[in-house]
Amino acid sequence: MLADLSPLIAATTQWLTCSYPACGGALAAALGEVQARQAVTAAAWLRYPTPTDAALVAMAGPGGSAGLDWITGADTATPDHADDFAWRTWVDEVVASWAACLLTDTDLARLAVTEIAEGTHATGVPVEFRRLVAPDTQDRQAAALLRHPDLLDPVAALHRPALHARLDPGRALIA
Repeated sequence: MLADLSPLIAATTQWLTCSYPACGGALAAALGEVQARQAVTAAAWLRYPTPTDAALVAMAGPGGSAGLDWITGADTATPDHADDFAWRTWVDEVVASWAACLLTDTDLARLAVTEIAEGTHATGVPVEFRRLVAPDTQDRQAAALLRHPDLLDPVAALHRPALHARLDPGRALIA
Protein backbone atom coordinates (compact mmCIF):
# COMPACT_ATOMS: atom_id res chain seq x y z
CA MET A 1 0.00 0.00 0.00
CA LEU A 2 1.30 3.47 -0.89
CA ALA A 3 -0.28 5.25 2.07
CA ASP A 4 3.04 6.11 3.71
CA LEU A 5 3.60 9.84 4.16
CA SER A 6 7.04 9.46 5.77
CA PRO A 7 9.08 10.67 2.73
CA LEU A 8 6.92 13.79 2.49
CA ILE A 9 7.10 14.39 6.25
CA ALA A 10 10.87 13.88 6.36
CA ALA A 11 11.57 16.16 3.39
CA THR A 12 9.23 18.93 4.53
CA THR A 13 10.68 18.76 8.05
CA GLN A 14 14.18 19.00 6.60
CA TRP A 15 13.17 22.00 4.50
CA LEU A 16 11.79 23.81 7.55
CA THR A 17 14.83 23.05 9.72
CA CYS A 18 17.24 24.11 6.95
CA SER A 19 15.31 27.30 6.25
CA TYR A 20 14.80 28.21 9.91
CA PRO A 21 17.71 26.59 11.78
CA ALA A 22 17.88 26.15 15.53
CA CYS A 23 20.14 28.33 17.62
CA GLY A 24 22.31 26.87 20.36
CA GLY A 25 24.01 23.62 19.40
CA ALA A 26 23.08 19.98 19.01
CA LEU A 27 20.37 19.84 21.69
CA ALA A 28 18.68 22.92 20.25
CA ALA A 29 18.86 21.41 16.76
CA ALA A 30 17.24 18.22 18.01
CA LEU A 31 14.49 20.14 19.83
CA GLY A 32 13.88 22.27 16.76
CA GLU A 33 13.66 19.21 14.54
CA VAL A 34 11.18 17.52 16.88
CA GLN A 35 8.95 20.59 16.83
CA ALA A 36 9.15 20.88 13.05
CA ARG A 37 8.44 17.16 12.61
CA GLN A 38 5.41 17.32 14.90
CA ALA A 39 4.03 20.33 13.02
CA VAL A 40 4.69 18.74 9.63
CA THR A 41 3.17 15.43 10.72
CA ALA A 42 0.01 17.15 11.96
CA ALA A 43 -0.19 19.22 8.76
CA ALA A 44 0.38 16.19 6.52
CA TRP A 45 -2.26 14.16 8.34
CA LEU A 46 -4.72 17.04 7.96
CA ARG A 47 -3.87 17.54 4.29
CA TYR A 48 -3.99 13.82 3.45
CA PRO A 49 -6.51 12.37 5.93
CA THR A 50 -7.20 9.02 4.26
CA PRO A 51 -4.99 6.22 2.95
CA THR A 52 -6.29 7.03 -0.54
CA ASP A 53 -5.18 10.66 -0.22
CA ALA A 54 -1.76 9.55 0.99
CA ALA A 55 -1.43 7.03 -1.83
CA LEU A 56 -2.36 9.64 -4.42
CA VAL A 57 0.27 12.11 -3.23
CA ALA A 58 2.83 9.31 -3.14
CA MET A 59 2.07 8.49 -6.78
CA ALA A 60 1.74 12.04 -8.09
CA GLY A 61 4.41 13.63 -5.93
CA PRO A 62 3.99 16.55 -3.56
CA GLY A 63 5.43 19.24 -5.85
CA GLY A 64 8.80 20.10 -4.37
CA SER A 65 10.34 23.08 -2.65
CA ALA A 66 10.93 25.45 -5.61
CA GLY A 67 8.16 27.89 -4.65
CA LEU A 68 9.14 27.85 -0.99
CA ASP A 69 12.81 28.30 -1.88
CA TRP A 70 11.90 31.33 -3.97
CA ILE A 71 9.90 32.88 -1.11
CA THR A 72 12.73 32.40 1.39
CA GLY A 73 15.51 33.30 -1.04
CA ALA A 74 17.04 29.83 -0.96
CA ASP A 75 16.60 29.45 -4.73
CA THR A 76 19.77 31.47 -5.30
CA ALA A 77 21.93 29.11 -3.25
CA THR A 78 23.96 26.51 -5.11
CA PRO A 79 23.35 23.00 -3.76
CA ASP A 80 26.37 21.39 -2.11
CA HIS A 81 25.59 17.97 -3.58
CA ALA A 82 23.45 16.50 -6.30
CA ASP A 83 21.58 14.66 -3.53
CA ASP A 84 20.50 18.02 -2.12
CA PHE A 85 17.99 18.36 -4.93
CA ALA A 86 16.50 14.86 -4.61
CA TRP A 87 14.95 15.26 -1.16
CA ARG A 88 13.57 18.68 -2.13
CA THR A 89 11.24 17.03 -4.66
CA TRP A 90 9.36 15.46 -1.72
CA VAL A 91 8.66 18.79 0.01
CA ASP A 92 4.97 19.67 0.05
CA GLU A 93 4.29 23.42 -0.11
CA VAL A 94 0.83 23.21 1.46
CA VAL A 95 2.08 21.00 4.29
CA ALA A 96 5.01 23.37 4.92
CA SER A 97 2.64 26.34 4.97
CA TRP A 98 0.22 24.62 7.34
CA ALA A 99 3.11 23.52 9.57
CA ALA A 100 4.32 27.14 9.69
CA CYS A 101 0.83 28.19 10.79
CA LEU A 102 0.81 25.54 13.52
CA LEU A 103 4.28 26.49 14.76
CA THR A 104 3.32 30.13 15.17
CA ASP A 105 -0.17 29.65 16.66
CA THR A 106 -0.49 27.19 19.54
CA ASP A 107 -4.28 27.53 19.67
CA LEU A 108 -4.47 26.53 16.02
CA ALA A 109 -2.02 23.70 16.73
CA ARG A 110 -4.26 22.39 19.53
CA LEU A 111 -7.26 22.50 17.20
CA ALA A 112 -5.28 20.60 14.55
CA VAL A 113 -4.10 17.93 16.99
CA THR A 114 -7.66 17.46 18.24
CA GLU A 115 -8.82 17.05 14.64
CA ILE A 116 -6.18 14.47 13.70
CA ALA A 117 -6.72 12.49 16.91
CA GLU A 118 -10.06 11.46 15.43
CA GLY A 119 -8.56 10.58 12.02
CA THR A 120 -7.28 7.36 10.53
CA HIS A 121 -3.55 8.14 10.82
CA ALA A 122 -3.47 8.15 14.62
CA THR A 123 -5.66 5.07 15.06
CA GLY A 124 -4.00 2.52 17.32
CA VAL A 125 -0.78 4.50 17.58
CA PRO A 126 0.10 6.63 20.58
CA VAL A 127 1.03 10.01 19.12
CA GLU A 128 2.63 12.78 21.13
CA PHE A 129 2.48 16.41 19.99
CA ARG A 130 3.46 18.08 23.28
CA ARG A 131 6.36 20.08 21.86
CA LEU A 132 4.05 21.48 19.20
CA VAL A 133 1.03 22.36 21.37
CA ALA A 134 2.74 23.12 24.69
CA PRO A 135 6.35 24.14 24.05
CA ASP A 136 8.35 24.97 27.14
CA THR A 137 10.97 27.71 27.42
CA GLN A 138 13.76 25.46 26.15
CA ASP A 139 11.67 24.45 23.13
CA ARG A 140 10.91 28.08 22.30
CA GLN A 141 14.55 29.12 22.66
CA ALA A 142 15.78 26.26 20.49
CA ALA A 143 13.25 27.02 17.77
CA ALA A 144 13.33 30.82 17.96
CA LEU A 145 13.52 31.20 14.17
CA LEU A 146 11.19 28.27 13.49
CA ARG A 147 8.43 29.75 15.67
CA HIS A 148 8.94 33.43 14.82
CA PRO A 149 5.63 34.65 13.34
CA ASP A 150 7.18 37.44 11.26
CA LEU A 151 9.81 35.17 9.73
CA LEU A 152 7.37 32.37 8.94
CA ASP A 153 4.55 34.59 7.75
CA PRO A 154 5.50 34.53 4.03
CA VAL A 155 5.30 30.72 4.11
CA ALA A 156 2.32 30.49 6.48
CA ALA A 157 0.31 33.02 4.47
CA LEU A 158 0.48 30.88 1.33
CA HIS A 159 -2.18 28.43 2.47
CA ARG A 160 -3.44 29.78 5.83
CA PRO A 161 -7.03 30.30 4.59
CA ALA A 162 -7.22 26.67 3.46
CA LEU A 163 -6.03 25.48 6.88
CA HIS A 164 -8.62 27.61 8.64
CA ALA A 165 -11.29 26.32 6.27
CA ARG A 166 -10.17 22.74 6.99
CA LEU A 167 -10.15 23.14 10.77
CA ASP A 168 -13.07 25.48 11.30
CA PRO A 169 -15.15 26.02 8.16
CA GLY A 170 -17.61 28.37 9.89
CA ARG A 171 -14.99 30.69 11.33
CA ALA A 172 -14.45 34.01 9.59
CA LEU A 173 -10.76 34.53 8.89
CA ILE A 174 -9.62 37.97 9.95
CA ALA A 175 -6.46 39.00 8.18
